[in-house]
This record gives sequence, structure tokens and C-alpha cells, in this order.
Amino acid sequence: MKIKIESRLLSDVVVLVPDVFKDARGFFMETFRKDVFTENGLPCDFAQDNHSRSIRGVVRGLHFQWDPPMGKLMRVSLGTAFLVAVDIRTGSPTLGQWVGVEASSENRRQVWAPAGFARGFCALSDEAEIQYKCTGNYNKDGEAGIRWDDPKIGIKWPIPDVLLSEKDRAAQTLDEWLSRPESKNFTY
Repeated sequence: MKIKIESRLLSDVVVLVPDVFKDARGFFMETFRKDVFTENGLPCDFAQDNHSRSIRGVVRGLHFQWDPPMGKLMRVSLGTAFLVAVDIRTGSPTLGQWVGVEASSENRRQVWAPAGFARGFCALSDEAEIQYKCTGNYNKDGEAGIRWDDPKIGIKWPIPDVLLSEKDRAAQTLDEWLSRPESKNFTY
């Protein structure tokens, strides 16, 4: 497996593009290999894989988990989505800044965002499937979210009219999160 580090954003968010082997039958690619990730200074200890499907305009997020702290390696296996990561680490020089990457089943970009980043996405195609490897197991009591449209963050979502869950609609602002004692679990 070879991967190309396309970019490093906000110092810790990494955009990866794996080698793809195509022929008349289709394609093959490795999306994770421990030795290659180790060589590139990327995480290797994943505890859980998730897979979601959304219709055009769905925004999921911005989600994060502090207990245990969870990083995510995200990729789009069907369609196109706008993948987002927001730095929520206290003391970080990029606190409140965001990264947005259009990823698709065609460009095969993957986005690594470590613990201390809130993550989300917007489905841009009629259907989009997003898969993500997580460095921790899901813990309902140790997770939260930041409002997708928090004006302090100012994410420029590519679709103006979005579909949200009640949970995401009621999410807190970044300032509300930073006032909580749990926010100290993410320091720069």
C-alpha cells in the first residue's frame, strides 16, 4: 500500500489519497495498513468501524467524544460528501478553525482528524455513504456536539438548506462547550 499525504491542515488534520489499482473489472485499494500508517505518523490503533448513509443535504455533526477521546479516519465509499473537522482543543492556536474537504468515491480522499476535533459532514450527492474508523469505542455518556452553524466557527457549508437530526439541531455552541469542565480533556 502506498498513500499520498495530500495535505496537513490545522497542523493535525491529514488528507490522504491511497493508491488505486484499476482494470476492466473495477478497482482495488487498501484504505488502511498499520505499517504504512505508522511510517507516516498516523494512528494505527482503531477500536471501531462505523458506516452511515445519508441523502443529499443531510448534515451530521459536529460530533466528538471525550471519554474515551476519539479520533476518526473518514472516507466516502459511495457518492460525494463535504467532510469537516473543527479544532476544539483549549489552548490551540487554531481553536475554532475548521477544515472542509470534498471527498467522494471517485477521488477517494480520506480525512484523519484526531481527538480534540469535532467532525461532521454534508451529503452532496443523492446518496452518500461515509465510513469512519474510530480510535475509541462509542460512549453515549462521553460524547457531545457543536452546532453545525455556530457563527463563531463560520463553516461555509456547500448546501444552504440542510436536513438535521433533533440532536444536531439542539447542539451547543463552541463557547458553551469550552465553558464545560469536560472541555479540558482536549488541550493543545
